[in-house]
Amino acid sequence: MTSGSVTQLEVFSTADVPADQRVELWQAHTSESLMRLRCRTLGERDFHGSTVNLQLPRTRVSRVTAGSAHVIERRADLIRHRPEDALVLFFVLAGEAFFYHEHGVHALRPGQMVACDCDKPFMRGFSDDFEELFFKVPREMLTEVSRVEPAGTPIVATFGVHENLVAASLVNLLTTATRVDSANRPDEEQLVALVAMLLGGGDQTDSTAYLAAARRYIDARLGDASLSATAIAAAIGISPRHLSRVFATAGTTVPQYVLARRLAAAKALLTRETSAVLSIADVARRCGLTSSTHFSTSFARQYGQRASDMRREAIQRRMNAPPVLGGTS
Repeated sequence: MTSGSVTQLEVFSTADVPADQRVELWQAHTSESLMRLRCRTLGERDFHGSTVNLQLPRTRVSRVTAGSAHVIERRADLIRHRPEDALVLFFVLAGEAFFYHEHGVHALRPGQMVACDCDKPFMRGFSDDFEELFFKVPREMLTEVSRVEPAGTPIVATFGVHENLVAASLVNLLTTATRVDSANRPDEEQLVALVAMLLGGGDQTDSTAYLAAARRYIDARLGDASLSATAIAAAIGISPRHLSRVFATAGTTVPQYVLARRLAAAKALLTRETSAVLSIADVARRCGLTSSTHFSTSFARQYGQRASDMRREAIQRRMNAPPVLGGTS
């Protein structure tokens, strides 16, 4: 476990646990770190599961991977024993799942999510090779941000760069947060602001949430030379003028941010060995910059050297690097 004054990151796996104890320990760990649950497997295969849990000051983020089909239950008696007074969001990344509650049942596939009240009974079932993100937000914190009490009925939605950009931005931040090697921890208020917007109760002028959604949209389309502020604004549901104000709060403009991201992508491409066959003009075009002159001038201003010089230095470093030795024979 790595920890600090504000956040704690914990990794748990059943890999080194005796097979006959894995389900019991998985249930105990999940109940302690996420919410009180009952767990059981389907079939006779050994259970395999792992989690990366990040405890923020008031919220909890987890990335859950399970290699075996199983079912979890949040029953009424468990809720009475330990109520959470929180909302939980599940984002399916791989595999399939079902979500059963008093209003019906939903089948969930990768790219789909469900948000529900932790203190209303539900059952969830998972296929083999399942992976998802979990985000638990105290109800009090959510209402502080949104000033609207979330509905009691579970919400099911899709997420991706082509639809529901708010959810996609939230998934991107949660994914980064649960990387063991990540040096940065997320802004908890930004995460909750995105949840509030996703549920339709957030402050629609919240700049941090719109900024995250806009950045997500831009990064997915850096190679599109026609990318414009108008298209970005339309994709995240605000006006171009509002979009300009959102980026102004971050100390930049939409064109400046797009150019900086394209130059960063070009730098990464120039130093990649597999891109050595590309001309400088090809690199610029792949990053959405159609004018070679504009690219060269902007690149030199941003990085203090010409793109061709950076590529030459990268090639020289690779040539001078000591050979990588294979295994011993």
